[in-house]
Amino acid sequence: MPLTSADDVAYLDIADPSFSLRSEAVLAARRDEWYARTPYGIAALRYDEVGLLLKDRRLGQGSRRWPEHNGVTGDFNDWWHRTLINLVGEDHMRQRRVLNPAFSPRVIDAMAPAFSDLANTLVDQFIHRGSCEFVTDFSQPFATRVICKLVGVGDDRWERLAEWTATMGLALGVTIKQDQKRIEESLERLTEFADEVIAERRRSPVAGDTVAHLMTAQESGNLSELELREVIVNMFFGGVETTRNQLAIAMDLFIQHPEQWELLAARPELAGAAVEEVMRARPTTTWVTREALEDFTFQGLEITQGTTVHLLTSVIGSDPQAYGEEVTFDISADRPRQFGFGGGAHHCLGHFLARRDMSEALTVLSQRLAFPRHAGPSEWLPDSGNTGPTSLPISFEARG
Repeated sequence: MPLTSADDVAYLDIADPSFSLRSEAVLAARRDEWYARTPYGIAALRYDEVGLLLKDRRLGQGSRRWPEHNGVTGDFNDWWHRTLINLVGEDHMRQRRVLNPAFSPRVIDAMAPAFSDLANTLVDQFIHRGSCEFVTDFSQPFATRVICKLVGVGDDRWERLAEWTATMGLALGVTIKQDQKRIEESLERLTEFADEVIAERRRSPVAGDTVAHLMTAQESGNLSELELREVIVNMFFGGVETTRNQLAIAMDLFIQHPEQWELLAARPELAGAAVEEVMRARPTTTWVTREALEDFTFQGLEITQGTTVHLLTSVIGSDPQAYGEEVTFDISADRPRQFGFGGGAHHCLGHFLARRDMSEALTVLSQRLAFPRHAGPSEWLPDSGNTGPTSLPISFEARG
């Protein structure tokens, strides 16, 4: 949408798959002004402004227009508009009320031993080799099987889910248009799988887990049959890809900062802080999207109703005004909060789960793998939109 401000600010082509949000062009734009222009609208580049805009009631959720921005219509676009992340008002609050108990700290804390056991099981399968392909051997099966545990799906089906959710994850990147056919095929597979899970549970009820809770909500009228299916699909879509990517990014960062890996190994109580530091330094979700609900002025900029505002979480993590000049990767540092999970009414529902399962994974990995290092070239998703390694070969020495 056009802006009514005539300010001459930088233009960042964040829609280009080759564009990096860690480039000098972005840093220069941040030095000059708190925002830049983009193909989608504007992008906030500084920590303080992002923090304020996350809480600004004149902005609403902006992700719903992501397919439209990229010329994507059809089944995925229709489904996307029905997902929890894009709902507003009472529908949004009703679904969050239904889902909140399944993601409460009490529920997630009780699962922590299972997360640790899973991480150890995966490491057992490759530690004798002294090397692994980290995404295939650890972060992807870990992230997928955690969600399987959450919804009570047997481990025998995780590989199909991993494939489908990895493809669905492409919808969150700037190549969504070229990947549309594959994305829609994976959406169809995940929808069929959700129907299988629901049918199985109705034939053989299981009490007490997340799917049982959702089915009770459907039977009591708090979810429709369509919403029940789509909530389950969205739990896989939203829960697997981000954790898979963020864990792989974490390993890459620790390889670049071996002293921090040794610090984590010596002080496993820092695992939670390590997750926060990784997400500050390089979040897989490189921006949070909002949309102007009305015309308003913010920090001297006139923003018209309908303008898309990207809050660049990947850029504010090095903002010197918040973190000081030449900020380094340090899991023991006392930092201002990172915004990788968003904020406001659409703050990530699964943030307790993501924080805890990644903490458990990093604890196990640092306790068992010494001196991790790159063992070949890695492959990455574009550094704009959701990012992370799709391949990360590493070598290491077994610790202890």
